[in-house]
Formats: sequence, C-alpha cells, structure tokens
Amino acid sequence: MKEQQAGSRHANALGEGREFVMRTEEHSAATAEVVFDLLTDLPSHLEWAGTMQGEKTRLLSLEAPEGPAKVGMEFETVGADPMGRFSDRSVVTEATPNELLEFVTEARLDTKKGEPVDWTLVHRYELSPKGTGCRIVYTERVTRISALPGMLAIFRIPVLRGVVLKVSAAVTRRSVRNLARLAEQRSSHV
Repeated sequence: MKEQQAGSRHANALGEGREFVMRTEEHSAATAEVVFDLLTDLPSHLEWAGTMQGEKTRLLSLEAPEGPAKVGMEFETVGADPMGRFSDRSVVTEATPNELLEFVTEARLDTKKGEPVDWTLVHRYELSPKGTGCRIVYTERVTRISALPGMLAIFRIPVLRGVVLKVSAAVTRRSVRNLARLAEQRSSHV
C-alpha cells in the first residue's frame, strides 16, 4: 500500500480514519416529495445554496445534465468561501424518492494565498414525514483534507476546531433552512 505524503492530493491531513461530521435538522411545511423534487433539481441548488446564502459563502455556478439527479449522475459546482474559491466535482451515490439524496464531492479550495487544498465530502439529505410536512436531516462528512495551510491549521487545535465547526454548522443550517423555505414556496404555487 502506498504511503500518503503530507500535502499530496490524496493525503489526509486530518489523520488516518479521522473525519469531521456536521449534522443539522429542519422542519418544512412542504411534503417530502416536494423537498426531494427540489433536491434532485440540481439547478435549484443555485438558489437555496447560492443566492439565498450569505455573500461570502455560496454556490456561484453549477453544471449538470438535464433532468432530476439520479444515482451515477455527475455535476460540477463553483463556490465562494471566506478562505478562497471552491471548484467541486460531485457524483450522486444514493437517491431514494422522497426519502434520501446523497452525493460525494471531490472539492478543490484555491485559497486566497494560492495554496490549493483538496477535500472529500459526503452530503446526505434524509427526509421523513412530519405532520403535513417533513423533517430534513442533513449530514455533511468531511472525510479528507489534503493539507491544512493558513487558517485551516486551526483544525489541528481541538478548542479552535470546535469554533470553526460551529461557524460551518451555522452556514449549513442556513442552507437547509433555505431549502425548507423554498420547498414551501414551491408547494404553495402548485
């Protein structure tokens, strides 16, 4: 087995087998069917994870095949982040109608100081009926980061890592809240 080199594209600066997990939950008055349809309508991500997000952390562009997302579908996104700019390639790994959408992202962060960092993330949206609407549970797993340059070095310090994860969780919560509200808007126009 090939040993990982620090700073190499496939190395994990988090340490072997380590990962960060963020989980958030939101209720939507829209049904799981409406939320699932919105999730699998990949261009809609530019709205609820793009224009409805904060100016500093948002999706900027998305290229995807026509039609709803399904297992095996690949798509590309570009996003803004306070540390730099993300260029992502994702593939849908699970899609169970009205229940689950999961995709794995290979991301490249080009930091403002010009240091590229590669990430692997797993995005999982689980939907379940709740009253007349649904519960959305979003889990993001950061399974690999190739290096921890600049501000990313904070991940090495447990106390500060917790602070950064709380800030990231706030962005994640806002995104899922946007998804829930946009689904409600779309269901009221049907």
